[in-house]
Amino acid sequence: MMVRVLPSVLVASIGLGTLWHATDGGQAFTSEAARRLDVVRAPRPVPTLQLEDMSGQLMPLLPQGDEVVLVEFIYTVCGDICQVAAADFAEIRDNLELREVPVRMISVSFDPERDTPEQMAIYGEAHEADGNMWTIARPASEDLPLLLELFDVTVIPDEWGGFQHNAAIHVIDSEGRFSAAFDTDAIDAVLAHLEERSS
Repeated sequence: MMVRVLPSVLVASIGLGTLWHATDGGQAFTSEAARRLDVVRAPRPVPTLQLEDMSGQLMPLLPQGDEVVLVEFIYTVCGDICQVAAADFAEIRDNLELREVPVRMISVSFDPERDTPEQMAIYGEAHEADGNMWTIARPASEDLPLLLELFDVTVIPDEWGGFQHNAAIHVIDSEGRFSAAFDTDAIDAVLAHLEERSS
């Protein structure tokens, strides 16, 4: 009996050891979680790019001074995930307005051809993004692939003229590095992260 049990225990132990190693000690059970751990361990420099905001003005993507920039990726006619993410972004904005944390928030469109400044302004008005702390902006079309790759954003056109895409809140720290990513509804975690960096 013992002879039969030992190989099973050995196989199970090897399997658990492999799983432990493959998931960074049990921390990453999905590829998304693994990417986020990778960013925390090895922050990625963000290039010096200009975005066009909803008023048609150019603005820097990188933080200015000691501020931190929070970035989410959207397209303005998105009817589901973007609307939920926008509500979460608005809640973060509302909380940050009560605190003295230098933060700028940008909803970056990955559909720059259709998301004109006028269209972005409509989206901004619908979510009370007035361009002060939180604005809507689009990159130049030639810069979009670089941004999507840098921030691990996957965008797949669907059959209705929209997109399937992953969603996250991406943190660009005051050193100009993409250094953390959070689920869009992880509001408390985002706020705690910002307060920790500002203390």
